[in-house]
Amino acid sequence: MANHEHLRIIGRGVAAWNEWRQKNPELRPDLSGADLSFASLSGVNFSGANLSAAHLYGANLSGADLSAAHLYKANLRKADLIGANLREANLRKANLSKANLGRANLREANLREANLCEANLWGANLGEADLSEANLREANLREMDLSGVDLSMANLNGAQLLGTNLCDVTLTGSRVYGVSVWGIKVNEGTRQQNLIITDHDEPVITVDDIGVAQFIYLLLNYRKSGVDPGPIFRGSKTRSRCPPE
Repeated sequence: MANHEHLRIIGRGVAAWNEWRQKNPELRPDLSGADLSFASLSGVNFSGANLSAAHLYGANLSGADLSAAHLYKANLRKADLIGANLREANLRKANLSKANLGRANLREANLREANLCEANLWGANLGEADLSEANLREANLREMDLSGVDLSMANLNGAQLLGTNLCDVTLTGSRVYGVSVWGIKVNEGTRQQNLIITDHDEPVITVDDIGVAQFIYLLLNYRKSGVDPGPIFRGSKTRSRCPPE
């Protein structure tokens, strides 16, 4: 349960809260379970705060400092997190569906089992983040640098992976049905075994190369679907080398 004094201070607005944080740097705020839905919290200092199971549905957290914050099972659905600092934050099992995480810093964040369905991650920093078993269905991952990210057993069905850097990424056991693949970058460190190319209600079929996942699926189903797999295959090419550092 949230600390009542801490709730009273955040209720006074971001300016009052940030001033209080500056005067009490040793305190770890406890807003666990708090209902801050649709709150205007742009630029708030929530670094290291306990926000587990907090309700932040539709909240404006653009530019907020949530570094090392505890957001386990927090509801951040449709939240505005543009440019927010979530470095080393614990977002395990958090609901970030349809959230706007454009240009957010999620480096080394724990997003294991998080729901990022239809989330906008364009320009976000996900370096060394743990996204294993996360739901990234229809997420926007275009032109992102995901090098070193753990996506094992993640749901990438329908996700956009156009020009995405997948060097040294772990994709083992992830779902890639309907994924949009074009010009991705992979290397010998990209682990992509047992990728599931069929939907949840279909018999499991796996491949070991995300670049041809759509092609293989359409080869198996083109008679039923009436879709020519050739153009999809030609559009699912990869590049083997990572960009220079």
